[in-house]
Amino acid sequence: MRDAVSTIGNLIDKNGTAFISSVNEQGYPQTKAMLPPRLRDGIKVFYFTTNTSSRRVAQYRKNPKACVYFCDKRFFRGVMLQGEMEVLEDAEHKQLIWREGDTMYYPQGVTDPDYCVLRFTATQGRYYQNFKSEDFVIE
Repeated sequence: MRDAVSTIGNLIDKNGTAFISSVNEQGYPQTKAMLPPRLRDGIKVFYFTTNTSSRRVAQYRKNPKACVYFCDKRFFRGVMLQGEMEVLEDAEHKQLIWREGDTMYYPQGVTDPDYCVLRFTATQGRYYQNFKSEDFVIE
C-alpha cells in the first residue's frame, strides 16, 4: 500500500459505522457496532463516546486489548486495527469530543457520570481489498 494513512483514513472518514471488539471474562472476543470516531489522529489514535455503565467499558477496564474494524460495503474493502482501548473520564477529554445534541444520550451534559470517552491507540493493522490482505505496523 503506497500511503496507508491516506488510503485507510479516507475509508474511515467515509464510514458511518465502526465495529469495536473487546475481550470478555472468559477470554472470548465481543464485537459491537458504534458510531464513527468523533476524532482521530491519523490511523493511530481514535476517540469514541460511550456510556460509562456499558459492558465494553467494564471489559476494557479489565483488559485493554481491543480491535476496531471499518468496512466499505460498496467496494468490499476494510481495515482491522489492533491495539489498546483506554477509558477516559476526565473533563478535558470529555469536552474534547462533546457535540451539541449529545444530551440525547447523556442528559446531564458533558459532566454526566454515564458519559465517558474511549481512546483507542492502534499498533498494527490489516487492510483488505481486491481479494488481497496486507498487514502493516502503525508507528
